[in-house]
Amino acid sequence: MTEDTPSSTHPPLPPTTEDIQFSWLRLLRSRRVGPVTFHRLLAEYGTAQNALAALPELARTAGVKRYEICPEGAVENELQAAKAVKARLLCAGSPEYPEILSDLHDAPPLLWAIGDVSLLQQPSVALVGARNASSLGLRMARALARDLGESGFITTSGLARGIDAAAHEAALNAGTIAVVAGGVDVTYPSEHADLTKRIAERGLILSEQPMGLAPQARHFPKRNRIIAGLARALIVVEAAARSGSLITARDTLDLGREVLAVPGHPFDARAAGCNMLIRDGATLVRNGADVLAALPPSAPKPPNPQPRLEDLPPPPPEQRNLRETHALHQHILARLGPAPTAEDQLIRDISVPARDIAPILTELELNGEIDRSPGGLLSRRIK
Repeated sequence: MTEDTPSSTHPPLPPTTEDIQFSWLRLLRSRRVGPVTFHRLLAEYGTAQNALAALPELARTAGVKRYEICPEGAVENELQAAKAVKARLLCAGSPEYPEILSDLHDAPPLLWAIGDVSLLQQPSVALVGARNASSLGLRMARALARDLGESGFITTSGLARGIDAAAHEAALNAGTIAVVAGGVDVTYPSEHADLTKRIAERGLILSEQPMGLAPQARHFPKRNRIIAGLARALIVVEAAARSGSLITARDTLDLGREVLAVPGHPFDARAAGCNMLIRDGATLVRNGADVLAALPPSAPKPPNPQPRLEDLPPPPPEQRNLRETHALHQHILARLGPAPTAEDQLIRDISVPARDIAPILTELELNGEIDRSPGGLLSRRIK
């Protein structure tokens, strides 16, 4: 597999050939390479192929023994599985990739899609809620999805039982996007087989996970951030005090976007989360008109300016010997604890240039020493 090496004065180009897509997918599927590490490696090495070549040495420096990048055969199998279900690979920076996701700190570099990808270019509102929804909650979800569709909005949700399914069902005619926690070729839950088929035919199914992956608990928060990232606003219809819907609400607030909630009876546990959101400042929703009134006016983004001299990539970081690198590792780890710390604050604390810190943080992440959270937060992993 080959890649053209980009000019040193321009950021990496989006993948436009099958070879480059192959290497992007291989890099992302390599052990301990998540979205943030992927983007960091691509920025540092220019191409995914260069990053793949550097990964084993980076892992060795970080103390990871017998590190192997994702085998080519695994990527070929995933591509064949995608072809069998007519899934398309959407790559960050390409015309079909939703630009609105770039607001996410950990935006997925790659997305698998089945269905009408043009829906990603239309304004969307997310609608989520309880799996064990009440009859009134289901009626409300359907009414809101229909009202939004009639006003030109796509309904985005997570294809879960209850509120999600009701919203997708009601929005099929106008357009709906289902962001799933497993592979786009995996039906979950099983009783949604017919709904999943209809969404694939008339809407869009989206996931960052590998083909064939059955969803597990840890995958749902990752899915939730994509739901939040795709939507101009989030509506919560019935949610317990501790629920995945509130995680999605937090992700939405982190993006500076509107959170709305449908109130419920104080004695109904399914309404506790919504009532808490309203208490804390979320917009109260009675109908679609309330949602439309709360949405900010859309404005086109200004065109990207031409790169200036000060915007060009910085010079490569200063080379350190093993003793100095180990000392810097320990210095960073000593500054971090279980509570998240902002990366820019860490850089100020240790008085080392950001360009020198970036590869060290990548090594620590590959070694499993630190974790990243949305918003540029770092924490030390407690083993």
